[in-house]
Amino acid sequence: MLKMFSTQLTGLFNRIQDKEEFSIEDGARLLAQAAVGDGSIYICGLKEMAAVEAEATEGAEPLVSAKKWTALDEIQEADRVLLLSRYSRDKEAVEIARALTEKNIPFVAVSTAVENNSDDLTSLADIHIDLRLVKGLLPNEEGGRFGYPSSIAALFVYFALKLTIDEIIAEYE
Repeated sequence: MLKMFSTQLTGLFNRIQDKEEFSIEDGARLLAQAAVGDGSIYICGLKEMAAVEAEATEGAEPLVSAKKWTALDEIQEADRVLLLSRYSRDKEAVEIARALTEKNIPFVAVSTAVENNSDDLTSLADIHIDLRLVKGLLPNEEGGRFGYPSSIAALFVYFALKLTIDEIIAEYE
Protein backbone atom coordinates (compact mmCIF):
# COMPACT_ATOMS: atom_id res chain seq x y z
CA MET A 1 0.00 0.00 0.00
CA LEU A 2 2.80 2.41 0.91
CA LYS A 3 4.54 1.75 -2.41
CA MET A 4 1.34 2.64 -4.31
CA PHE A 5 0.83 5.77 -2.21
CA SER A 6 4.43 6.85 -2.80
CA THR A 7 4.08 6.30 -6.55
CA GLN A 8 0.81 8.26 -6.69
CA LEU A 9 2.29 11.07 -4.59
CA THR A 10 5.25 11.33 -6.95
CA GLY A 11 2.81 11.54 -9.85
CA LEU A 12 0.91 14.33 -8.08
CA PHE A 13 4.13 16.29 -7.50
CA ASN A 14 5.05 15.88 -11.17
CA ARG A 15 1.59 17.12 -12.29
CA ILE A 16 1.87 20.17 -10.04
CA GLN A 17 5.38 20.89 -11.30
CA ASP A 18 4.40 20.50 -14.96
CA LYS A 19 1.04 22.30 -14.91
CA GLU A 20 1.68 25.00 -12.29
CA GLU A 21 5.26 25.99 -13.09
CA PHE A 22 4.37 29.46 -14.37
CA SER A 23 1.88 30.14 -11.58
CA ILE A 24 4.50 29.15 -9.01
CA GLU A 25 7.03 31.51 -10.62
CA ASP A 26 4.49 34.36 -10.77
CA GLY A 27 3.35 33.66 -7.21
CA ALA A 28 6.90 33.73 -5.91
CA ARG A 29 7.51 37.07 -7.64
CA LEU A 30 4.38 38.55 -6.09
CA LEU A 31 5.28 37.31 -2.60
CA ALA A 32 8.92 38.39 -2.96
CA GLN A 33 7.74 41.99 -3.39
CA ALA A 34 7.04 42.08 0.35
CA ALA A 35 10.34 40.44 1.27
CA VAL A 36 12.49 42.88 -0.72
CA GLY A 37 10.37 45.85 0.33
CA ASP A 38 9.04 46.95 3.69
CA GLY A 39 6.35 44.29 3.94
CA SER A 40 5.72 40.87 5.39
CA ILE A 41 4.45 37.69 3.79
CA TYR A 42 1.45 36.55 5.81
CA ILE A 43 0.73 32.83 5.65
CA CYS A 44 -2.94 31.91 6.10
CA GLY A 45 -3.35 28.14 6.13
CA LEU A 46 -6.90 27.02 6.83
CA LYS A 47 -7.59 23.71 8.58
CA GLU A 48 -4.91 21.14 7.66
CA MET A 49 -3.09 23.80 5.64
CA ALA A 50 -1.86 25.27 8.94
CA ALA A 51 1.06 22.88 8.33
CA VAL A 52 2.36 25.42 5.82
CA GLU A 53 2.08 28.24 8.38
CA ALA A 54 4.18 26.21 10.81
CA GLU A 55 6.80 25.31 8.19
CA ALA A 56 7.10 28.89 6.91
CA THR A 57 7.46 30.48 10.34
CA GLU A 58 8.89 27.79 12.62
CA GLY A 59 10.51 25.26 10.28
CA ALA A 60 14.23 24.53 10.00
CA GLU A 61 14.51 27.13 7.21
CA PRO A 62 11.78 29.75 7.71
CA LEU A 63 10.58 31.84 4.81
CA VAL A 64 12.09 35.31 4.91
CA SER A 65 9.60 37.96 6.13
CA ALA A 66 6.97 35.30 6.90
CA LYS A 67 4.38 35.79 9.62
CA LYS A 68 1.39 33.73 10.66
CA TRP A 69 -1.94 35.21 9.64
CA THR A 70 -3.81 36.67 12.60
CA ALA A 71 -6.22 39.33 11.41
CA LEU A 72 -6.92 41.37 8.32
CA ASP A 73 -6.54 44.70 10.14
CA GLU A 74 -2.82 43.95 10.69
CA ILE A 75 -2.14 43.71 6.94
CA GLN A 76 -0.53 46.77 5.37
CA GLU A 77 -0.24 47.87 1.74
CA ALA A 78 3.35 46.59 1.44
CA ASP A 79 2.38 43.12 2.70
CA ARG A 80 1.49 40.06 0.65
CA VAL A 81 -0.55 37.01 1.63
CA LEU A 82 -0.26 33.31 0.85
CA LEU A 83 -3.75 31.85 1.37
CA LEU A 84 -4.11 28.05 1.44
CA SER A 85 -7.23 25.90 1.61
CA ARG A 86 -8.25 22.40 0.54
CA TYR A 87 -10.66 23.61 -2.15
CA SER A 88 -11.01 26.87 -4.06
CA ARG A 89 -14.61 27.27 -2.89
CA ASP A 90 -13.87 27.01 0.87
CA LYS A 91 -16.20 29.59 2.47
CA GLU A 92 -13.69 30.96 4.97
CA ALA A 93 -10.98 31.24 2.31
CA VAL A 94 -13.35 33.01 -0.09
CA GLU A 95 -14.35 35.49 2.65
CA ILE A 96 -10.69 36.25 3.38
CA ALA A 97 -9.98 36.56 -0.35
CA ARG A 98 -12.83 39.04 -0.80
CA ALA A 99 -11.58 41.11 2.14
CA LEU A 100 -8.03 41.14 0.75
CA THR A 101 -9.36 42.18 -2.65
CA GLU A 102 -11.39 45.01 -1.11
CA LYS A 103 -8.31 46.20 0.77
CA ASN A 104 -6.18 45.93 -2.42
CA ILE A 105 -3.73 43.49 -0.85
CA PRO A 106 -2.16 41.23 -3.49
CA PHE A 107 -2.27 37.53 -2.61
CA VAL A 108 -1.46 34.07 -3.87
CA ALA A 109 -3.98 31.29 -3.27
CA VAL A 110 -3.18 27.58 -3.17
CA SER A 111 -6.04 25.07 -3.37
CA THR A 112 -7.62 22.44 -5.55
CA ALA A 113 -9.68 24.27 -8.16
CA VAL A 114 -13.33 23.25 -8.14
CA GLU A 115 -15.06 23.69 -11.48
CA ASN A 116 -18.28 25.61 -12.13
CA ASN A 117 -17.74 28.20 -9.44
CA SER A 118 -17.10 31.75 -10.59
CA ASP A 119 -16.78 33.27 -7.10
CA ASP A 120 -13.90 31.29 -5.65
CA LEU A 121 -10.17 31.56 -5.09
CA THR A 122 -9.36 30.92 -8.74
CA SER A 123 -11.10 34.15 -9.73
CA LEU A 124 -10.35 36.27 -6.63
CA ALA A 125 -6.62 35.60 -6.21
CA ASP A 126 -3.97 37.54 -8.07
CA ILE A 127 -2.27 34.18 -8.64
CA HIS A 128 -3.88 30.78 -8.04
CA ILE A 129 -1.87 27.57 -7.80
CA ASP A 130 -3.97 24.45 -8.31
CA LEU A 131 -3.10 21.45 -6.12
CA ARG A 132 -4.80 19.19 -8.69
CA LEU A 133 -5.97 16.83 -5.96
CA VAL A 134 -9.57 15.98 -6.79
CA LYS A 135 -9.80 12.60 -5.05
CA GLY A 136 -7.84 10.27 -2.81
CA LEU A 137 -4.77 8.69 -4.34
CA LEU A 138 -5.58 5.05 -3.54
CA PRO A 139 -8.55 2.84 -4.44
CA ASN A 140 -10.50 1.04 -1.72
CA GLU A 141 -12.40 -2.24 -1.95
CA GLU A 142 -15.77 -0.49 -2.37
CA GLY A 143 -14.67 1.37 -5.49
CA GLY A 144 -14.00 4.66 -3.71
CA ARG A 145 -10.73 6.45 -3.08
CA PHE A 146 -8.76 7.35 0.06
CA GLY A 147 -5.41 8.87 0.94
CA TYR A 148 -6.09 12.58 0.33
CA PRO A 149 -2.75 14.32 1.06
CA SER A 150 -3.79 17.95 0.66
CA SER A 151 -1.35 19.27 3.26
CA ILE A 152 1.53 17.31 1.70
CA ALA A 153 0.68 18.78 -1.72
CA ALA A 154 0.46 22.26 -0.19
CA LEU A 155 3.86 21.83 1.46
CA PHE A 156 5.30 20.80 -1.91
CA VAL A 157 3.93 24.00 -3.46
CA TYR A 158 5.16 26.03 -0.48
CA PHE A 159 8.72 24.72 -0.95
CA ALA A 160 8.54 25.45 -4.69
CA LEU A 161 7.50 29.03 -3.83
CA LYS A 162 10.13 29.37 -1.09
CA LEU A 163 13.00 28.14 -3.27
CA THR A 164 11.98 30.55 -6.02
CA ILE A 165 11.57 33.45 -3.57
CA ASP A 166 15.04 32.73 -2.16
CA GLU A 167 16.49 32.85 -5.70
CA ILE A 168 14.71 36.14 -6.43
CA ILE A 169 15.98 37.71 -3.20
CA ALA A 170 19.54 36.50 -3.89
CA GLU A 171 19.43 38.11 -7.35
CA TYR A 172 17.98 41.32 -5.89
CA GLU A 173 20.79 41.66 -3.33
